Amino acid sequence: MYDATRGLPLISPHGHVDPRILADNAPFPEPASLIVKTDHYILRLLYAHGVSLEALGIPRKDGAPVEADPLRVWRLFAQHYHLFRGTPTGAWLDYELCEVFGVGERLSAGTAERTYDAICEKLQSPEFRPRALFERFNVEVLATTDVASDMLEHHRAIRASGWKGRVIPTFRPDALFQIAAPGWPRALDALGRADGKPVRDYLGFMRVLADRRAYFKSLGATATDHAVLEPVTGALEGDEAERLFQQAYQGEVTLADERRFTAHLLMEMARLSLEDGLTMQIHAGALRDHNRLVFERFGPDRGADIPVATEFTRNLRPLLNAYGNDPRLTLVLFTLDESTYSRELAPLAGHYPAVRLGPPWWFFDSMEGMRRFRERTTETAGIYKTAGFNDDTRAFCSIPARHDLARRMDANYLAGLVARHVIDERDARDMARALAYDLAKQTYHL
Repeated sequence: MYDATRGLPLISPHGHVDPRILADNAPFPEPASLIVKTDHYILRLLYAHGVSLEALGIPRKDGAPVEADPLRVWRLFAQHYHLFRGTPTGAWLDYELCEVFGVGERLSAGTAERTYDAICEKLQSPEFRPRALFERFNVEVLATTDVASDMLEHHRAIRASGWKGRVIPTFRPDALFQIAAPGWPRALDALGRADGKPVRDYLGFMRVLADRRAYFKSLGATATDHAVLEPVTGALEGDEAERLFQQAYQGEVTLADERRFTAHLLMEMARLSLEDGLTMQIHAGALRDHNRLVFERFGPDRGADIPVATEFTRNLRPLLNAYGNDPRLTLVLFTLDESTYSRELAPLAGHYPAVRLGPPWWFFDSMEGMRRFRERTTETAGIYKTAGFNDDTRAFCSIPARHDLARRMDANYLAGLVARHVIDERDARDMARALAYDLAKQTYHL
């Protein structure tokens, strides 16, 4: 079954690769920037063992000096490579070094310089330019994640270049939902600049969001993405949304106000998805930037987002009662809380036509995490109410490694069902292809 799926094209409907990489198609500079600095999975575990982010060359917000020699960063990474043994990151890194870069020896302090030089040499060749790797990886479509005010100039440049690689944006308006956050006024101003005039009221705010969705869709977008701590939904009544918007504009809202406003906007995003057909994704259950010191020094996405317990059944009931019975809506649910798989997520997907289950991600996009997800959701919802696989990464060269691991684990899970006579081998082959390829295309209208 793995042999039948390993060569299928890669569908990457949710990820964080910088589209500038493929727009410019410039050579990658060196392996430390390409492999180490862009992957928060790597950064979090090194930091947990006392390696400073300054020593890894991560820029500080205050401009203080950090390590500028990429070879020294690579040596430090190699000295600590043993820390990744038994982790999904270790599996991806082994695959990446061997299959992508042809490194035949294990990375360690003793092999660091040889490995660095070998990868640097390859990165200077045309075969290792970003677009050439995209084609070599057999990526059929790659979705990026972009803020609502993004003008998507890199996506436009890719289209104008005549290159045939399919790179599409994803609409993520999170910063505009967080009306109690210090950065909300800046996000609102950016939205106004993208629209050509300031946004001063709630109706204008919703109009611009709808217009921006249409703009993203004109450049190929097929989905929206919404990261929330809790997936709370519920429509505000009367002029309450306008009142909260104006209070936010004056800087006079609380976190409780923001929670209600976000709940209302999730309802509105579902409503708009019925109109424009964009798949709606909700990522819930991550307490972002838990380490305040790291956030203040280095900014977000440095490995300090931590899972919390998440409740879906009651929180999503208003949205699902309003829109979940309409097959025009596709709602993909992701969580970091494994305890909800069989108790809440599988039953919701096993009932509502709109609901699909996103694959394990982050701490659980591992061998054991993938297996547990299949075991806890398939009996109730079946595999055809799941969204296949997505790599959810900004580390470009790890994309094929992540997909390969998922295909191996799904083949292994299905082979176990065959061995126990739950399904036959023909069913298993059909299901393996669906998990590797078909379901992602269907879920994201690709």
